[in-house]
Amino acid sequence: MGDPSNGSALSFLSDKSAKIFVAGHRGLVGSAIVRKLCHLGFTNLVLRSHLELDLTRQNDVESFFATERPQFVILAAAKVGGIHANNTYPADFISINLQIQTNVIDSSYRHGVSKLLFLGSSCIYPKFAPQPIPEDALLTGPLEPTNEWYAVAKIAGIKMCQAYRIQYNWDAISGMPTNLYGPYDNFHPENSHVLPALMRRFHEAKVKGAKEVVVWGSGSPLREFLHVDDLADAVVFLMESYSGLGHMNVGSGKEVAIKELAELVKDVVGFEGKLVWDTSKPDGTPRKLMDSSKLATLGWTPKISLRDGLVDTYKWYLENVEQ
Repeated sequence: MGDPSNGSALSFLSDKSAKIFVAGHRGLVGSAIVRKLCHLGFTNLVLRSHLELDLTRQNDVESFFATERPQFVILAAAKVGGIHANNTYPADFISINLQIQTNVIDSSYRHGVSKLLFLGSSCIYPKFAPQPIPEDALLTGPLEPTNEWYAVAKIAGIKMCQAYRIQYNWDAISGMPTNLYGPYDNFHPENSHVLPALMRRFHEAKVKGAKEVVVWGSGSPLREFLHVDDLADAVVFLMESYSGLGHMNVGSGKEVAIKELAELVKDVVGFEGKLVWDTSKPDGTPRKLMDSSKLATLGWTPKISLRDGLVDTYKWYLENVEQ
């Protein structure tokens, strides 16, 4: 086992040849982290696809760490999905995420990793948490039932990092991002999140010359969005500057009504038709905003405006998704 006390003394940015394992490098989050690290000049990234390394298999993960011995680990690998997927495959969401986290966190400690960052999600918080949601709202009330399987796994990941810090004095930290968007997002017609779903629908309506696009609800709920490149920037900041027991919220701190978001996406895509709201359909939670003031106090704030982020995302969509 490595010396667990040396983690917080090491500067993450000082050695660009340090070996870094980014778990989940092909996803929305992991790919952005890889882009950021490459841009900063890191030359020794260890990347494995799911086919090359199944993180749910303990023996395979142990062998990987014993062979590669990375110095830093960023854990962005997870089984994710929307409400329908969570309702249909609850066993998958809890077991696969618990297996990935347990295997990677434990093997990282046992094979001398200096510092690990575990990434979770804003769904860890109670359904009726105060708004904006502070970090200390965790475990103060019941979860949103539609994604509690995923949330419970993510909460276990936070607690596992804290437990290893308490018992072994090992530098494991956790970051909880808000709703993310950007390149490599899921634009699937049925099971994507609100922002990529809107982008795809407006684009397809534009291509077909449709007169209108119907969107569910009233458009009044308020949501928070963070471009995934901003998250990648925050990940580097946390690896360099934070070594604490508590998890850290990572959000934009800016709310946007779904109605305003839809108009903005419509404008960026260039759909000239009408936007119609089907108010017979449900709205969902009226407001969901994270309190990211702890991170701001440390010195990190996002840099990408929603409009600029949408322009960037639509450009990627046109080049990579649209056939």
